[in-house]
Parts: sequence; structure tokens; C-alpha cells
Amino acid sequence: MLYCDNYEQAIENSSYEILIVEDSEFVNNSINKILGDMGYVCEQAFDYATASHKLVNAKYDFVILDLNLPDAYGEELVREVKRLTKAKIIILTAETDIQAREGLFKNGILDYLVKDKYFNNSIVAIDQVIHSIEKNYISNVLVVDDSKLVRKHIETILKVRNYNVIEAENAEEALELLKTKIINLIVLDMELPDKHGLDVIREIKSIPDLCPLPIIVISGKGDPELVRSSLKLGSSDFIKKPFNIEEFVLKVDSAIELNRKDREILCRQQLLNEYKDAVDRSTIVSKTDLKGSITYANDKFCELSGYAREELIGKPHNIIRHKDMPSKIFKELWETIQKKESWHGIIKNITKDGQAYYVDTVVSPIVDYDGNIVEYIGIRSDITAIETMKEHLESELNISEDNFQVMLKRSSEYEKAIDVSNILSRSDVDGTITYVNQAFCDVSGYTKEELIGKSHVMLRHPKNSPSLYKNIWNTILNGDSWNGEIRHIAKDGSSYYVNSTIVPIMDADDNVIEHMSISHNMTEFVKLHTELEDTQKEVIHRMGEVGETRSKETGYHVKRVAEYSKLLALLSGLGDKNSELLYSASPMHDIGKVGIPDSILLKPGKLDEYEWNIMKTHSKLGYNILKKSKRKILKAAAIVAYSHHEKWNGNGYPNKLVGEKIHIFGRITAVADVFDALGSDRCYKKAWELDKILELFKEERGKHFDPKLVDLFLENLDKFLEIRDKFQDKV
Repeated sequence: MLYCDNYEQAIENSSYEILIVEDSEFVNNSINKILGDMGYVCEQAFDYATASHKLVNAKYDFVILDLNLPDAYGEELVREVKRLTKAKIIILTAETDIQAREGLFKNGILDYLVKDKYFNNSIVAIDQVIHSIEKNYISNVLVVDDSKLVRKHIETILKVRNYNVIEAENAEEALELLKTKIINLIVLDMELPDKHGLDVIREIKSIPDLCPLPIIVISGKGDPELVRSSLKLGSSDFIKKPFNIEEFVLKVDSAIELNRKDREILCRQQLLNEYKDAVDRSTIVSKTDLKGSITYANDKFCELSGYAREELIGKPHNIIRHKDMPSKIFKELWETIQKKESWHGIIKNITKDGQAYYVDTVVSPIVDYDGNIVEYIGIRSDITAIETMKEHLESELNISEDNFQVMLKRSSEYEKAIDVSNILSRSDVDGTITYVNQAFCDVSGYTKEELIGKSHVMLRHPKNSPSLYKNIWNTILNGDSWNGEIRHIAKDGSSYYVNSTIVPIMDADDNVIEHMSISHNMTEFVKLHTELEDTQKEVIHRMGEVGETRSKETGYHVKRVAEYSKLLALLSGLGDKNSELLYSASPMHDIGKVGIPDSILLKPGKLDEYEWNIMKTHSKLGYNILKKSKRKILKAAAIVAYSHHEKWNGNGYPNKLVGEKIHIFGRITAVADVFDALGSDRCYKKAWELDKILELFKEERGKHFDPKLVDLFLENLDKFLEIRDKFQDKV
């Protein structure tokens, strides 16, 4: 079962109170200034005596503590601070002693940050540590171990990081808890009294709802066969007892974060399904198979057409086709959707009892992950009243004296029908509003009194192009009707979308005397389309993050690479459309790393020749994953994955392409990826300083990188650094 209700609301911008205990006036003031600017409420102490007084007389959420104060130091200092406060302690010190760190974690500190030459980064890391544990309040960790001492030890460690810990002393108890509790991670001992840990993993992974759940194995036995078996069965990690607390915490955080991302994707998919259900309830919907046979019709479709659902399923839409509709319309429709494009138009249908009706129709192909069409969906709105009035105006306004009263009455009824079912407004030849109906007021948020006598300019959305309004005026001043989609801004500042037909009204001498606008509210359709696009981009971005997570890189790496790539694409003249496409595709540049063994991907040292050859296959693996897709974004992602390791001089891989034979998407992503990789810590290296990075780009101009792109990068360095600073890695 998926729980999404409180997921997005888990993080709030709390105004935390922090006590900074640091004897260096410069360091203390710097931390106070930066954290204060971030919204934290900070107080300062420069020695233990002052700090202890403040801790006794005030309540704090966090204490940032230097280990070496004039009047106290080391583990004894930490123990004294913990005695005085329940606040979480973050150590900020210049000491790097590994044993000292482990001792401090045993004393219950939240984190241990080293003051080094990247001092500002250390301060930012404090903010990242605080925010990293905010989400943990909704994360439940099930600890399964027959030793009460071990369970309590793990609980003490994890509660410091705000995790909710649930305990089980045997396999049976654990499996029962999994049926009733929401669990985000299992910490599992191998030697349980009633069942071996491998059997527990096997049973958990056989349950579909529990299969994605991460499991960290802890065991006093660390023989390779046990490790391999647990990993093959689906455990996330293996830790040998006794374990290093800091390592244990990092692995728990990593497993929880991966679980969190998986749940977020599933929750977004659930939200998308809810949007689809909303459309199904509010519009006329049908689906067909590849041959055009109806496979689904919603209640509104049945209600409007007069057919029961059983009478429609398995039949083609010809069952409701009106004889007035020309065959070429349907030929055009089929040709369009078979090219995997959406078709939009007005269709005249006929009900079961022979009545004509009109629908404004969008027919779209639904494709699978590989880009194959699996079905077609039609979404419609009933516009019978508008189209009937058009026919009436065209054919029956040339009336005789004898039937004048009859036609006048009929016209009045048509007018009433249109007024009730549509958004209407009228304006004089100067554009001043002379009439609006209630539907216009409802969607705009204005009263009739606020609108009459004003211009439609008050509804103009600032993002609309002036050319749109110029086109509208030129069309209606020529005596022609204008039809199209317009984005307006309501009284409360929100946006809404309408499909409008603006008709010039003529007098007997064919002079325009006023304009009438007949509109439908298309806001929900536009929101759904936007949600579909955003969801596709989000899934692609998350897939890119999954690839980076395996190599212990952060999700912000793919975010920065995407932002750098878009900026460089715009600077190189690719235009908004292609730049946005590259922005969406570039997070997948290293998706092929999901196929690289951990022993190579996570190796902290330099790879040997065999390992390097394996590592280089990730570009081809990524291409093979994506190449069969027909979707523009995934096709672009395949290009990026395949070509971003090629070099301008032909010494890259996998195809040793030279110069402009390398796709521009690959050349741009190469610059973005290398710039971010060099400036970030990796398992095999520390981050480079900026001057050293820039020197490399100058040296590799025309060798590794496209020289024009390097020039654009260096000329606009401030913009790239702004992106880097905005999307800094979480600690």
C-alpha cells in the first residue's frame, strides 16, 4: 500500500534556535551571520561557562560545538553539553582523528564537520545537515535482532537523526509488523532464533508490496558467501558487527533517501492517475485499440450518444458518425495519430435516436516506454449549442414576415442556451466591454459592475505575446471570426485558459457594430497537459538520479548538469526549444552506470585497464537502454548518453568521433559534466579548486572540448557559478 498524504508536507521551514559555541570570534560571527541570513535564530557563546549558562536558561534545537574551548574540550565537553540540553549537537572542528570521531558518535552527536580551507562550505553543510533530518520524522526503520542490547544501540543512533525505530526480536514478529506498519527500511540480523536472515529476505522479497523495501544486513559473520547470498536475494547493503557508527548512519541515510525517491515517483504516478480520473468524470472520454474498435466509453459518452456501454464496446466510432462529416476528416485524423501526434477538431456525431450533436475533440495516441502505440484516447467537450447557433445564423436569419415571431422566439431560446452553457462577452468597436454573462464573472473573479465599461486589457496575461492581440484585432477588423486558445489572468492573479471564438457582428450595411466572444474554460485540460509533461520530465530526472545514486553522487549533480547544459545550449544559439529538450534529456547522461558492477563503480582508487574498459561501456549501455524510444526526450537522452564522452580530437569513446561529427548535445553535456565532476567530491577524488578547473578547460580547448563552447563557458563563467552555488550538494 502506498502512503502519500503527508509526504510532500513533511518539510517545513522551521525557525530553529541554534547556540553557536566557538572560541574564535571570526568563526563564531561568520556562522552567526550566514545562518541568520538563512532564517535561523542564533545565539553565541565563546567558552563553556557562557554556553552552560545559556543551556540551563534557554531551550535550543541545535548546538554547534567546537571541541577545543578555553575551559573545556573533547569527549568530556560533549558529555557535559548533552547533560544540560536535549538539543542535537553538531561538531565543527579542525580535528580529523578517526577514533575521536567514532567516540563522539557513540556519545550521540548528530554530525561531525571538519573546518578546512572550504570554510563557507562547512557552514552551508550545517544547514544541509539540519534539513536532511527534517524528513526523517516520517521514516520508520524496523530493527530485527535477537539482542536487546544491539536493538537499543541502533535505536539510540537513529533517534538522533529523527528516525522512528520499531523493534522485533525474531523473524515472526518482524513479518507481522510488516503487515501493519509503514516501514521504510529494515535493519536485519542474520542469526535469528526462529529463522535465518537469508530466509527472511527471501520471504520479504516474495511479497510484491514489500519487494522494493531496502534491507541492510548486519552480522557478526562477514564471510564472502554470506555477503554474496544476501545481496543476490535483494538486500541493499551488508555491514559486519561491530560496525562504525558514522558508516552505519551514512548507509541508513542513503537507503532511506533511495526509498524516498522511489515513493515520490510512485506518489506522482498516483497523482497523475487521480488527474486522469478527474478528466474522466468531467469530460467525454473514449478509448480504442489500434484497429479503432472502442475499448472504453465513460458515462458522459454513453449519456450524450444515447448508447449503453455494452452497445459501444468492440464497435468502431462509425456507430455515431454523422453522414454530414466528410471522409477526409477521418482520414486526416488517422494519419495524424498514427504519426504519434494529437489531432484536434470539431466532429458532428449522431445519437442512437437520430439527433445530431457536436463535440470539440482531441484524439491522442498512448505509447509505451519503447514508443509503441498501445491505444488511442479521445477527450471531448459538448459544443452542440454553439454549433447549432452557427447553423441557425447561417441558414435561418433571412426570414419572412409570417414566421418572424416564431424565429425570434427560437433565436431567444438559442441565445439563452448559449448564455447558460458558455462564457460570453460583448464589446463595442473600440473594445469596451458592454456585456458579460455570469459564467464570465465566475471564471474571471470580477463582478459585472467591475467589467462593464472596461477593456479586456484588464484580463491580459503578462506572458502573452503582443502579436497575439495584434492578430486578433487584424482578423476581426477585417470582418472575419477569430478562434484560438487565450491565457487570461483572473482578479486574484491566477491564470485561466479559454478557447474563444470572437465574432464581428454586422449591421444591414455590413459595418461592424460590436464583437461577441464565445468561450469555453480549458484550464483543466491545460493543467492536465502540463502535468503530463512535467511528470515525464520528473521521471526522467529521477531515473538520472538513480544512476548517480549508485555511484554515490548526489541528485544535485544531475540537476546542475541539466542547468549548465541548458545555459550553454542557449549561449551557443540552439534556441529555446532545443535547449529545453537538452535540459530534460541530460539528467540521463550516465544512466548506463546502472549496468556497471559496484566493485568498479565505487572503487575509491584508480581503475586498472580491465576495470576502465568495463567502465567505458556505460555510454553504450545507456544508449541501448534508450535508443528504441520514439519520444523526443528519450531519443535526445540516448544521444547524450552515447556521445558525451567523445572528445573533439577523436580520442574519446565509444566511437572516437572527431569535431562536429560529435552531436552538439554530447559536446555541450561533456563541458557541463566535466565542470561539475571536477568541482565535486567523488569516491576516488576530492573536489578541485576553481582556478585549477579553469586551467584544465583552457588546456583542453580544441582537444577534449569544442573550442567554441569552451569560449562561451569562460566568457559567461559568472552564470555557471551562480547555478553551482544555487544547487549545492546536501551533506
